[in-house]
Amino acid sequence: MKTTLDSFDEIMAACRELFRKKTADYGTSWRILRPASMTDQLYIKAKRIRSIEEKQQQKVEDRVEDDYFGLINYSIMALIQLELPEDAPIELPPEDAVARYDAKVALTRELLEAKNHDYGEAWRDMRIASMTDMILQKLLRVRQIEDNAGKTLVSEGLDANYLDIINYAIFALIKLNEQNASS
Repeated sequence: MKTTLDSFDEIMAACRELFRKKTADYGTSWRILRPASMTDQLYIKAKRIRSIEEKQQQKVEDRVEDDYFGLINYSIMALIQLELPEDAPIELPPEDAVARYDAKVALTRELLEAKNHDYGEAWRDMRIASMTDMILQKLLRVRQIEDNAGKTLVSEGLDANYLDIINYAIFALIKLNEQNASS
C-alpha cells in the first residue's frame, strides 16, 4: 500500500496537470470571482457529492472523483486569491499561476504531514461521507467568516479552512482509490 504522502503527491500531480491545462485553455478567468462566488463554487461541488452519497445514484455522468478534484483546485485558487492584492491583474501569466499553485500545494503537504503525525492518520478510520460533511462544515465556516468581513475572534481564518478542505478531499480520493483497487 502507498503511503499517504505518496498518494498525496500522485493526486496533486493530477490536479496540477488539470490546473495547468485549464490555465492554458481559459487563462486565469477564475480571478474575476469574488470570495463569496468562489465559496459558492466549492459549496455546489460538495453538495453534489453529498446528494449522490445520500441518493445512492446519479443522473449526470460526471464522476464524483472529479468533484473532489474540483474542490482541491478551487480551494487552491481561493488561497491564491487571498494572497493577491485587490488591484492585481485578473490575467496572471501561466507560469506565475502555476508557481503560486505549487506554493499552495507545498503548504498543504506540510500541513497534511504534520496533522497526520499528530492524529495518527485517524482519517483512515473515517467514512467518506463524513469527509464530505467536514468539507461542507468548513464551507459554512468560510461563509460565516466572509459574512463577518473576514474577522474572527478566536477561530482559524479562511486559509486554514481552505487547507482543511483540500486535505479532506485528498483523503476521500485516497479512500475511493483504495476501494476501487480492492473491487
